[in-house]
Amino acid sequence: MRAVFGVILAGAALAATTLAGCQQAELGVEDAWVRLPAVQGRPGAAYFTVKGGAQATSLVAVSSPAAIRTEIHEMKHDGKMMTMAPIKDVPVAAGGRVEFKPGGKHVMLFDLSPEVRAGGTMPLRLAFADGKTVEVNAEVRAAGDAHDSH
Repeated sequence: MRAVFGVILAGAALAATTLAGCQQAELGVEDAWVRLPAVQGRPGAAYFTVKGGAQATSLVAVSSPAAIRTEIHEMKHDGKMMTMAPIKDVPVAAGGRVEFKPGGKHVMLFDLSPEVRAGGTMPLRLAFADGKTVEVNAEVRAAGDAHDSH
């Protein structure tokens, strides 16, 4: 009886492992946060990590009802200078990860609602080339908070 029970348990473990291996990666967003501007009236910035799904795609837009206009930007070293420029889209490999972080890719948030305050959250909607969208609530942080180096 013990031998049969052991075989059943081994079979169940193998089935669970096989199912886990067959699961497809799902497009998603993690660790979303917004840095408020140090000077009122200036743009804020949004940061997050995009997790690629089963198929490659591109992030083509980020929007929020709390910002009148948004732009995807990237900071780069150009010789000894740091430059920032808008970018049209951001490729996301199947199963890959793309970090939006201070000093790199980020989303500029123009004309933020005065109701957006540190300690709260702000909705972000990410649109992808394949037609998928992901909505997240980003933690709102004051300029100068930990994690701030933009």
